[in-house]
Amino acid sequence: MTAIDRQSLFSGTEAVPEHLQLNQPALAEYLRGRIDGLGRDLVVTKFKGGQSNPTYMLRGAERSVVLRRRPPGTLQPSAHAIDREYRVISALHAQGFPVPKPRFYCTDETVIGSAFYIVDCVDGRVFWNAELPGLNAVDRRRIYEDMIEQLARLHRLEPDAIGLGDFGPTENYVERNLARWSKIYQASQMVEIEDMGWLMDALLERIPRAPRTALLHGDYGLYNIIVELQAPRVRAILDWEMSTLGDPLVDLAHHVRPWWEVPDAEGRSVTSLVGNDLEALGIPSLEEYVCRYCERVGISNLNDWNFYLAYAQFRYAAMIQGVLKRAKQGNNPNRTVLHSQQRVVAIARLAKETLMRTQREGA
Repeated sequence: MTAIDRQSLFSGTEAVPEHLQLNQPALAEYLRGRIDGLGRDLVVTKFKGGQSNPTYMLRGAERSVVLRRRPPGTLQPSAHAIDREYRVISALHAQGFPVPKPRFYCTDETVIGSAFYIVDCVDGRVFWNAELPGLNAVDRRRIYEDMIEQLARLHRLEPDAIGLGDFGPTENYVERNLARWSKIYQASQMVEIEDMGWLMDALLERIPRAPRTALLHGDYGLYNIIVELQAPRVRAILDWEMSTLGDPLVDLAHHVRPWWEVPDAEGRSVTSLVGNDLEALGIPSLEEYVCRYCERVGISNLNDWNFYLAYAQFRYAAMIQGVLKRAKQGNNPNRTVLHSQQRVVAIARLAKETLMRTQREGA
């Protein structure tokens, strides 16, 4: 089967599908006087990428902005928390951290049928393939180096100092997060996967003591980063829906997914570096990349690293299951769903192998 061109498939915007249509006259009237340069004749399109909260480009006479909302339909109570997302973007923007400039948050659901927020549109490049095809080795390395630098910078921030000290509980993050994703998985489950059941119990028994509490992104990856048009630098970090306070090593283990992602025969995997010649590409090895992070945040070693990898793999499998369930129900923001039930099975198997390796190594 021919590999899928993810870059073309997920880059840019598309016509808004019927189930995600907005009331454009009501929206234009609401925005009039709140944001200069838009006018009454809005051109509304939806960004192709993303599987969670629908995100729209609003083009006006003199300005373009981005609108993000919760998807329609029955949702998990704690999911799609765009109010929290807007809060963390606002706090980080005030610190000069690379996020879009926030405009306002609207709680009036009569405008478009749900709460939403508006941020400035950021020009740049979003890469949907972890090997960064079309770039030279030097630029690839610089992008990866800046990407891990920004994650370390995020984790060095003191939540209290930036007004986010109450952004989440500071104790037992992994235990609470595991319980949350176990419930999400169980609510989304469509077939019995023995390894997922095993993981929910086994991970709970092996939870390590967190090194510290930090502000987490929750889904920090290349696909959620805007890179400058003319330079290999991070310009803006997107999709803060799952941001909270917690164990930074959970964030790191999820972020390094390109190095452990299970490839598939159709080339559909969004982030996999497995099987690539990383040295030739200019991309750091996993060991080098993680060591760079540790240096930036002042960690001398990564105890229980295999646990964190296994947990990231379990959580990713649960995320995919949620995407599959929303697609089956017909309320997925992205009409193109490339994941399959078999991928959940394969990733769950990988997570079990990773956790069992921890036990064998005594780590």
